[in-house]
Amino acid sequence: MVDAKAHARELKKAFLTQTTVLMTTAFGFVAALAWNNAIQGLFKDIFGTASDTAAMFGYAVLITIVAVLAIFYISRISAKYNK
Repeated sequence: MVDAKAHARELKKAFLTQTTVLMTTAFGFVAALAWNNAIQGLFKDIFGTASDTAAMFGYAVLITIVAVLAIFYISRISAKYNK
């Protein structure tokens, strides 16, 4: 027989965990948009215009590489402390 109170606690815990993940992701997205605008402004200052397609693809590739490396290292640190 399943304990209703234990099930309710587990459901509440799962809800809070998912809500925390959602809120953290949302704040991360807002921060990413702010950094995107800042980096695009820097790009315009350095190269004069952000409308050059080749330069924008180069920018996108560079930012993607940086993001992947950052996520990789953050995941490693998180895994290390969650053992």
